[in-house]
Amino acid sequence: MVTQTADPREEPATRGRRGGLRGIGRGGSRGGLGTRRREAIDGYLFIAPWLVGFVFLVAGPMLASLVMSFLNWDLFSPPTWAGLGNFRLLLHDPLVGKSLWNTAFFTVFSVPLNLATALGAALLLNQRVRFRSVFRTLFYLPAVMPAVANAILWFWILNPEVGLANSVLRMVGLPELQWLQDPHTAKPSFVLMSLWGIGNTMVIFLAGLQGIPQTLHDAAQVDGANWWHRFWAVTVPMLSPVILFNLVLGIIGSFQIFTSAFLLAGNGGPEQSTLFSVLYLYRLGFEQFRMGYAAAYAWVIFLVILVFSLVQFRLSRSWVHYEGEDAR
Repeated sequence: MVTQTADPREEPATRGRRGGLRGIGRGGSRGGLGTRRREAIDGYLFIAPWLVGFVFLVAGPMLASLVMSFLNWDLFSPPTWAGLGNFRLLLHDPLVGKSLWNTAFFTVFSVPLNLATALGAALLLNQRVRFRSVFRTLFYLPAVMPAVANAILWFWILNPEVGLANSVLRMVGLPELQWLQDPHTAKPSFVLMSLWGIGNTMVIFLAGLQGIPQTLHDAAQVDGANWWHRFWAVTVPMLSPVILFNLVLGIIGSFQIFTSAFLLAGNGGPEQSTLFSVLYLYRLGFEQFRMGYAAAYAWVIFLVILVFSLVQFRLSRSWVHYEGEDAR
């Protein structure tokens, strides 16, 4: 009978690993459960800060606003039960329809324009040119500027008398515009201003472009595809998940436009042409102190954004390409 004994020349660490494996073999289930339990506890500890923040800063206020939407409350007197009264009032409030229309106009024009501009900038900055890092920084800088500084800058640019925009129009022989003072040009002015902050979207596009394998472009080029064909047949399909991501974030962000509208057209003028949804929500809650009514309107805005997002995800099945999905 041959008995295997530990080789005295063997390293202690190696002997320990073998002993550990034999231990797992004899009591593997208990050790595995203990390991999984410890991993679960570690996982819960890691996500605990986010959970606490979500409960107290997101879920809690959302639940409170839902309850508040069924109340009449002006912050100074005890709230009274209103039932669905606030929601019925919303149906007959002309400013609700006006603010939703203004926001929809801004969304329809600003989101596609921002996506196209950010993608174009990302394509240019993805080329191997000198001072590429400097150009990337310059394009991204407006995105990190304080919102108040951006508003002041655009207040000067769009000033009808001394602004840069009208100076450029005069140089090229075009008629001057009143920009934010004209109800016909006020909303397009905000669309123009939104292009100033494409830095975040551009960086995400840039990361997506750098994730596309160069071999795909090389193969298409060998097959005779020019730049435009490679863009539509390779770049756009491979970048489609990133486009969807930026599209959903862009729609959500456009429905939340507030700071620039509040600073440049605080009352929603001229002729309520810049009364966007969140601006009207602010006026209801913190100028008119109709907290219950404002909470009901907030939930309407939330449902509109939710529907838009769900529609985008549903439509994405026909145009978004995920790598490896064909193999499945």
